Amino acid sequence: MYEYRHLTTEEIASLETNGSSASDWSAVEVAGDFRTSQVHNTRFEGRVRLAPGVRIRNARIRNYDIGAETTIEDVTALECRGQSSFGNGTPVATMNENGGRTVRIFEGLTAQTAYIAAIYRHRPKVVAALDRMAETIAEALRSTQGRIGRRCRISGCRLLYEIRTGDDVTIEGAAILSNGTVGDRARIGIDVKAYDFIISEAARIDNGVLVERCFIGECCIFDRGFTASDSLFFANSHCENGEAVSIFAGPCTVSHHKASLLIAGMFSFFNAGSGTNQSNHLFKSGAVHQAVHRRGCKFASGAYVMSPAVEGVYTMIMGRHTHHHDTSVFPFSYLLEQEGRSALLPGANLSSYGTVRDIEKWRQRDRRTVKRDLINFEAWNPFVGNALTAGIAALNKLLDNNPDAQNFIYGTVHIKLTGVRRGLRNYALALAATKGDLLARGRQAAEYDGRGSWIDAAGLYLTRSSMESLLDEIERGEISTPQGIDERLRSFALHYDDYAHSWATDLLRQEIGREPRPEDIARTLAEGEAAKRTLHQMTENDRAFDCSLDMAVGYGLDAVTAEEREADFKAVRGL
Repeated sequence: MYEYRHLTTEEIASLETNGSSASDWSAVEVAGDFRTSQVHNTRFEGRVRLAPGVRIRNARIRNYDIGAETTIEDVTALECRGQSSFGNGTPVATMNENGGRTVRIFEGLTAQTAYIAAIYRHRPKVVAALDRMAETIAEALRSTQGRIGRRCRISGCRLLYEIRTGDDVTIEGAAILSNGTVGDRARIGIDVKAYDFIISEAARIDNGVLVERCFIGECCIFDRGFTASDSLFFANSHCENGEAVSIFAGPCTVSHHKASLLIAGMFSFFNAGSGTNQSNHLFKSGAVHQAVHRRGCKFASGAYVMSPAVEGVYTMIMGRHTHHHDTSVFPFSYLLEQEGRSALLPGANLSSYGTVRDIEKWRQRDRRTVKRDLINFEAWNPFVGNALTAGIAALNKLLDNNPDAQNFIYGTVHIKLTGVRRGLRNYALALAATKGDLLARGRQAAEYDGRGSWIDAAGLYLTRSSMESLLDEIERGEISTPQGIDERLRSFALHYDDYAHSWATDLLRQEIGREPRPEDIARTLAEGEAAKRTLHQMTENDRAFDCSLDMAVGYGLDAVTAEEREADFKAVRGL
């Protein structure tokens, strides 16, 4: 902390000579080494404190503490006009536009805590406890005095009302920021408008973005006129051009294209094709329906889903789907529109090189340093393993119930016999790879019981029993702060490999009907490696086709020979 003092008579006279004025000079305090040459053409109103090294030119400032070595230039208004919690405690109607899954945002909110608040509405005591935590944080920050951190640069902005920033923040050319918090190293650029918001560390918001009642997580990028309201975006999400309304965007949610709308749904590790769209109201009960697009789902250009609906992890959605499908037990699938119907190809995405590339790039593009959101990037994990097991059971049941059929119906989706057979084959390979991978990691320890059901809590894989225990402790008041929730979940994440090892051991135990022996483990490890090699070869074959001359259509436009055309293709593709 710095020692502040009042301005001397000589300093006031010098500031006035420099074109500055104040509603009350006695309410302006400065650090001991203050020099009047640091301030020009500035209007001070209310209580203002300037730390060492502050430079201000052409600005109006009201009720603000300005951090050391911060520069403020050409700002129409930087004002705290009354009591504010700077976006903390703002209710966000995520997933349900009518507010049925409202989450109160605050600085430091994690994807996992938000997931609990949005998803566990059937445990009202938990939700009420989380609301109290958010309100406690909001009350602690409530003030009539705004704050700008150290080493910030604020220039060329119009209206900045009731905002609070961390350190090393850049705000250049913003149109209006109202009632919000901006985290360390974040950058807000030209023509941005933001109301009732939290922007986390190292996020970048630029070029005409408009957000209202939103939480934007660490290292998120918003650009090129993207608009969002009542939405939560967590680490590494990247959104441009399109629109989001009432969504829960888990880590690595991506939407780059114009005319793409994400609405009333849950997404994570998601990619929206151009013209992606959903509808959520059916013109009956209002905007009350939701869709869940589980981890790794991808929408092709023009894809459409009518809510409610849910897809399994790593599903590619193409075409229009209006019959409220639930394909959650079929991971790694293609969901296609065929003759107006939803057709499913179970497990087809396991042979796609694009799936491998997606899984690899999410880890590679993780730019975070704080890493408040807990993220598992592993492709083979107990949550997916349980989905594979459920998918195998569902496909076998279809065959058992209709042994002579060529086409099957699961819920509202159609599956051909060839698709059932391929799904069983691919799922068996993926499950073998999962068991082998998890048995090779971690260790067998009684205190890390990973048996049974797992969930994907907005990027973190954990056992359902661990989540239920956490919720019980929140209900009983044994965990009463967001930090307590984060610590409990971080402890689980630290021992994730051990829990996952326990899950794989239990699955093997069920398969062989006894406690696994060393030779059983060795055999499963070998089978897992063999399955990985087979899956790798399948995806390499897919990559090879994508890199083959069959895909050289349109290359070598002025080529005279096939060799020239091939040379152009390879040069452009980097082959």
